[in-house]
Amino acid sequence: MTVATGVRPDPADDVVEVVSRLIRFDTSNTGDLDTTKGEAECARWIAAQLEDVGYQVEYLESGAPGRGNVFARLSGADSSRGALLIHGHLDVVPAEAADWSVHPFSGAVEDGYVWGRGAVDMKDMVGMMIVVARQFRRAGIVPPRDLVFAFLADEENGGRYGSHWLVDHRPDLFDGVTEAVGEVGGFSLTVPRRDGGERRLYLIETAEKGLQWMRLTARGRAGHGSMVHDHNAVTALAEAVARLGRHRFPLVPTDTVMQFLTAIGEETGHSFDADSPDLEGTIEKLGPIARIVKATLRDTANPTMLKAGYKANVVPAIAEAIVDCRVLPGRQAAFEAEIDELIGPDVTREWVTSLPSYETSFDGDLVDAMNSAVLAVDPDARTVPYMLSGGTDAKAFARLGIRCFGFTPLRLPPELDFSALFHGVDERVPVDALRFGADVMSRFLTHC
Repeated sequence: MTVATGVRPDPADDVVEVVSRLIRFDTSNTGDLDTTKGEAECARWIAAQLEDVGYQVEYLESGAPGRGNVFARLSGADSSRGALLIHGHLDVVPAEAADWSVHPFSGAVEDGYVWGRGAVDMKDMVGMMIVVARQFRRAGIVPPRDLVFAFLADEENGGRYGSHWLVDHRPDLFDGVTEAVGEVGGFSLTVPRRDGGERRLYLIETAEKGLQWMRLTARGRAGHGSMVHDHNAVTALAEAVARLGRHRFPLVPTDTVMQFLTAIGEETGHSFDADSPDLEGTIEKLGPIARIVKATLRDTANPTMLKAGYKANVVPAIAEAIVDCRVLPGRQAAFEAEIDELIGPDVTREWVTSLPSYETSFDGDLVDAMNSAVLAVDPDARTVPYMLSGGTDAKAFARLGIRCFGFTPLRLPPELDFSALFHGVDERVPVDALRFGADVMSRFLTHC
């Protein structure tokens, strides 16, 4: 690391204001090109913030008008080393204002929180990226390696018009990149210690389940609703969906999940036996985070959409359903075999979206740098690996051989149900957590 002025940057000074401003851009991603909005406006604003301090910025749209992305590269002291990609997505899931305590696109700063859609998914990280990138240029900091800052479109709909399009059509943007950090990791989980007191564990994402959206289709004989129908497409589909929705896939504890549970056990004294029939019951003792952890113990297939018919007295010839499937690393073939057995011969399936699982090990210089940055600000902390039950843009970058981690550092209040805020009503991020995150991110990127 080289600092021209000798003055260490303090990006925590303006991260709250920047995150609030980002939330005020309504970048709702409906999954429909005609109704998704705001990414271009937000991306151009970010480009201006970076150009203002001297970055050469590339703005580009990924596969469709308005799907704005911004890239900026900061040269490091040793450009022969692999570059580090720091990425965040600009789009958010839609929000119904009537359901919220504040307007979801107000960016309100109240009661110690910044409120609004995207506060934790993931304009908090985007804000950290902006303020750290600006402060590095202002203070003349030269990081140890090249840094590539990427602000991306369309993550909330699988990245077809975002990260995956960029990997397919502009791989040059990632030249030299060997590692990446993004969402969802680096946040704290407070657990009781076996000897009394509490310990903050910072969860670094090293794995995520595969994301597959599946269409089920049943075909039958159309006819009058008053007649007897032995080949009713709606009935066949409903039976298959019910079997699938009630099915519990087998427990398959992966290396990442067992490393996480081992660390929890060392701190709390709980025993997490992979062969125990009560493993999930023991995990429930962890509190709200259990909903994520339990979802990483087995594959899931949740029916989410149904479509059939056009009139009350007409039996339709076709009925369709959409199922959200999340598959553990190494389980794809076994998962598909189970699916086929459950839906039976009268229902066909096809993947609408299919993005693979991802897993890397919790070791290496980059992990050491993340750990050191967290401990510098929270000396009694501990970093541990974990698996995300959802998916991120890391799935696209892994296709280029980039090693990916989730690292958005946040020190959270113990009582905050953090996992419920993702895509939830009254999404918000603590002001103090943002300031903590900006400080940690600055330290991390000066020693990465």
